[in-house]
Amino acid sequence: MELGSFDQTVLIFGGPYSNLSATQAIREEASRLGISRERVICSGDLVAYCAEPEETVNLIRDWDIPVVMGNCEESLAAYAPDCGCGFETESACSLLSVEWYRFARANVSSSNKKWMAQLPRRINFQLGGKSIAVVHGSLDSINEFVFQSSPADLKADQLMRSDVDIIIGGHSGIPFSNTLDKGYWLNSGVIGMPANDGTCDGWYMLLVPTDGGIEVSWHRLTYKVEQTIAAMQQAGVSAAYRECLGNGLWPSVDVLPAEETAQMGQPIKLTTLMIA
Repeated sequence: MELGSFDQTVLIFGGPYSNLSATQAIREEASRLGISRERVICSGDLVAYCAEPEETVNLIRDWDIPVVMGNCEESLAAYAPDCGCGFETESACSLLSVEWYRFARANVSSSNKKWMAQLPRRINFQLGGKSIAVVHGSLDSINEFVFQSSPADLKADQLMRSDVDIIIGGHSGIPFSNTLDKGYWLNSGVIGMPANDGTCDGWYMLLVPTDGGIEVSWHRLTYKVEQTIAAMQQAGVSAAYRECLGNGLWPSVDVLPAEETAQMGQPIKLTTLMIA
């Protein structure tokens, strides 16, 4: 999907994860910041761990923002037997996904699954003289986990083949930036789950055009987390992820590289990145 060129702030977020309260909060935040819907981009996984998948999708569709297909949308649209998250078989993450994916598959309407099937796997736009691509996992795979510590040569190769200056990925759930020899790899973080940093906050990213390029900044999203926990308790879904929402720690770190595992429970601090 090509969005064209923007000359005003763009807001990027990922992973609503069936968290209706967080999704309402990011919509309110975009409105507060005066960012119109065409300049708000979601990097996918509207539906996952929490208890309001249909309501979350309906809100996103009503908002009518650009959305990248995540692996959860791909799997639900195909009526697949699992979430396609890329978890190792029999890992804790994989075993925990069985319950929430079953719930999501049963509670997302066929019309919303049909809509998911039409979502783009990549969204391109231009800002501040730079070309930008938003994907879910990576350029090569919808469910590839790319973290800050992931090999720089992997990111550099994908940047070269993408023919853009900046790739913005989702899926991994933790915000970060990498400055490479020729380009940048960024992740906005997600809004529907904590970033494994011991806080209840979600994350989003702002791209602000400047005279010389782009100012990139990351921001915490606070929302009524108790509403999300209550909805999950009422639905009887994902006890491990209910606890995660409250303490800010993932119930499993199987997918994390050693560097990110070592940072578990440490509040994230990201500085503004100036791209010239």
